[in-house]
Amino acid sequence: MSNNNLIEKLTLQSESFQEGFEILCRAFSFNELVKNFLHLIRGNFLISEVSAFHKTNIHSEWKTIHSNNKNNEEVFSYFNSLSSMNVEYPQQGKYSVKMFLPLSDKSFLAILIGNKLDKTIFSDYDKITLQILIQVFDSAHRYFLNQKREKALIFELNEKVAQLNNLIDTVIDISRYDKRNTMFETALKRIASLTCASAVLLQIKIKDEVIIQYSFPKNVLYDEMINSSSVVKTEFDYNGQTYFFLLAEKESREGSENFNELDKLLLEAIIKQIKTTIENEYLNNQAKEKEKMEQELIVAATIQQKILPVTLPEISGYQIAGTNIPSKEVGGDYFNCFNLGNEKFALTIADVAGKGISAALLVSTLDAALYSYLQFEITLPELAERLNKLIYKSSPSDKYITFFIAVLDSVSGDLDILNAGHNPIFLMRKNGELEKFDAGGVGLGMFDLGFPFVGQKSKMNSGDKLFFYTDGIPEAMNVNDEEYSDEKMLNFFKVNSDCSPEEFIDLMVKDVKQYTSSVPQSDDITLMLLKRI
Repeated sequence: MSNNNLIEKLTLQSESFQEGFEILCRAFSFNELVKNFLHLIRGNFLISEVSAFHKTNIHSEWKTIHSNNKNNEEVFSYFNSLSSMNVEYPQQGKYSVKMFLPLSDKSFLAILIGNKLDKTIFSDYDKITLQILIQVFDSAHRYFLNQKREKALIFELNEKVAQLNNLIDTVIDISRYDKRNTMFETALKRIASLTCASAVLLQIKIKDEVIIQYSFPKNVLYDEMINSSSVVKTEFDYNGQTYFFLLAEKESREGSENFNELDKLLLEAIIKQIKTTIENEYLNNQAKEKEKMEQELIVAATIQQKILPVTLPEISGYQIAGTNIPSKEVGGDYFNCFNLGNEKFALTIADVAGKGISAALLVSTLDAALYSYLQFEITLPELAERLNKLIYKSSPSDKYITFFIAVLDSVSGDLDILNAGHNPIFLMRKNGELEKFDAGGVGLGMFDLGFPFVGQKSKMNSGDKLFFYTDGIPEAMNVNDEEYSDEKMLNFFKVNSDCSPEEFIDLMVKDVKQYTSSVPQSDDITLMLLKRI
């Protein structure tokens, strides 16, 4: 067969190779993946007999996945002499092909292909087809491993976020009483559990002098911990005291290993709650005569405000500003700007349905999840799907989050956008034209029915402004129960958009408050403005 005929025949079969890849990718286990591969081999070469064997590493024993022979010791002896990929085509005997395939997870797959039903030998075309099928299997196996790792990561993230929420509940309960010892001891145990640290230490210092020390397990020595092969250190200051945390020796099934970024993220999240609890102790001492519900609202407000950014990152070539003004009752507004590296930034705004502690905890869950998921290069629809599942599992049936995110490439100005049930976000062009972003999907946590999330694309040019807000602005009421309205908000945006972001935000807040006059603020006011210079 000429080279042109070979290429033409293989080109016609390309759709079959793609279908084979899709079949392999649907496997739920490695054995099923291999058996589907054997089925593809039978179908492509009309083979009556094909066997497969697997071993997890170079030193382990061969395990039979499929074979018609009861005794395969001779076969194992042959394959044990190989260490790199090998495909042989014996001219005689009971096998047409012998394959030894090293896999990407350091395991090995051996396959024996019997003779064709028509008794013919493998042609050049057959050999090329088999090589392509081997590549298809290798790609499907890598996909299988990646899916397995991703599922394990998602499970781990969900599990740890759930544990984090339990810790938040515990810290809130403890913060109502004068039991700091109990709080610290509980927190250190939770830190050890979440990060698999063999030892956790807390030193409380005043001007570098240790005034009290807590540890888990008890009686752990600082000098021994600081000299461990794997340590994590962090601290925060409050009211003249320094709270120094030290973690040592992360344990795993394989022994000691280094702490990863997720461990550090969880540690920072827990410490944030500890710091909040310490601050809440002071607040509660000032308001201990007030009713229990008011105390809970203060705690929730503190949690919420500690999550919101004090300052936003600087973006070269842009101006950015944002603010959150909470109402008297605790709300669930959220905004942030994450520096993703490589001149990319993720700008987010969200609003939890309802108020109170549950809303504040959902904001905390969203914030922790965003810090986790934005570390990975996933699409915004996939990010929204993960957040939706997490919020759905972490919240009561009447709680959900409207959410908007825009990932900005600050060099090109490209915007990758997704709106999950939030108010439309507006991009004003330099010429005054408005572009509205409202497509995307339902609010996070409303349903877990597999509804797709759809992103949008846009681009910011010089002089363009991107305006984020929550419904606390257009729905602000005056004394006649009349809303400030979307129309009034957009008119204000058009008239004042040439101001700096800080000045624009200040002017809009003043305009809303002037409109509502003496009417108490009924909802959080949150807004953010990004302007390309």
